[in-house]
Amino acid sequence: MSDPRLYPERPFLAVSAAIVHARRVLVVRRARRPALGIYTFPGGVVEIGETLIEAVAREAAEETGLAIAPGPFIGHRELIMRDEAGRVERHFVILSFAARWLSGDFTPNEEIDAGAWLEPAAIAGLTTTEGIPALAAAALEAIDG
Repeated sequence: MSDPRLYPERPFLAVSAAIVHARRVLVVRRARRPALGIYTFPGGVVEIGETLIEAVAREAAEETGLAIAPGPFIGHRELIMRDEAGRVERHFVILSFAARWLSGDFTPNEEIDAGAWLEPAAIAGLTTTEGIPALAAAALEAIDG
């Protein structure tokens, strides 16, 4: 089965959750290509008929086992990957939301191989997708003020 996200005709809309708990933000390490080994927030593609808030809560639950209360929009990222010939191989527009941890223990799924609750300064020392430390700081401000 071919991956419809590979060499797309248009960008895919995705969401991510900057989950705050005890003044720390959850970052997860991707276990699959194309982001293998990169730290980011839990998230993924919005499904047809799903609101952004529903997608944030679903993706967080699927990837981490956590129940969350999605909060405000805190920013966006654009992921555009090109192949050696310069063709767009992947294109995602990712809307990031602050979220408050409600319950559950971090339990990764097959897409995630590690996770940690960190302060934004510690996140800055990791290999992350672009903008994650600033989005983590924005999430802390939005949730804990």
